[in-house]
Amino acid sequence: MNVRFGYGSPDSVRDVAAIVRLAQQADADGLDHVSLADHPYVPDMLDGYAAIAFLLGRTEQLSAFVNVTNLPLRPAPVLARTATSLAALSGGRFILGLGAGGAWDRITMMGVPELRPAEAVQAFEEAMQLVHGLSDGGTPTPTKHYPIGALRPAAVPAPPIWTGSNGPKSLAATGRQADGWIPGHAADWLSDRYRWSRPIIDEAALAAGRKPSDIGTIYNFPGTITATPLRQTRDAEGRWIGGSVSQWTEELTDAILNHNATGFTLFPRGADPHDLQLARWSKEVVPAIRAELSRQ
Repeated sequence: MNVRFGYGSPDSVRDVAAIVRLAQQADADGLDHVSLADHPYVPDMLDGYAAIAFLLGRTEQLSAFVNVTNLPLRPAPVLARTATSLAALSGGRFILGLGAGGAWDRITMMGVPELRPAEAVQAFEEAMQLVHGLSDGGTPTPTKHYPIGALRPAAVPAPPIWTGSNGPKSLAATGRQADGWIPGHAADWLSDRYRWSRPIIDEAALAAGRKPSDIGTIYNFPGTITATPLRQTRDAEGRWIGGSVSQWTEELTDAILNHNATGFTLFPRGADPHDLQLARWSKEVVPAIRAELSRQ
């Protein structure tokens, strides 16, 4: 059972030493991926693509992705070349996280014109098609939003594409084109958002001749890993807040076995240092889940 476990990295320009140290520790501990955000309009945040390229160069097994790429600020033809370049440089450890764009008031500050929601979703799907078209075995073709010329594909396989889709049209595009879905707003398998969103992906996949299982669900999962069990692991609204190693293990194993979860990206919360939370995740929680899965 191929389930991926990763973490969300700090991303401040003041945290460079910690960012590198955590990535190298995660790599040594056997985690699968690290993610960074993509908000280039925030002056004190590292550029997501510069950061993951650097981390891929400082690690050996760890995959990396931007969670998720702000597409309006990274035109798809150039993004496709960036994707195949990072895949080649890292030995296939790059994942393309992709979104249609949010926070348009911030995006337009970068000199990019705002798109209507329907146009943004259309550009989002065209971008996925173009990434495949500009990768090995693809055939790049012009689209409405990307009227490219006679470009040739790179001799590099397309990276996996994980989307941060939210609305019905972008969810359907995910079903037709993507390899993974990251539910928005840190929603999990017990949320209303998941219950109405996932069927849209599955139906679109079937209509496109794909299997719903072709599109995994990878959760952005915030929470605290505590030294002792908590009386309640979810808040009054049903959102996961954390618990002990055994409580995390039980919760996530159930999500995998009974709710088709295929991955988790931990975003540590609470007063404990990021290093301690990540160590509990990589050295205790993840090995315990993998052990449980091996017994199934």
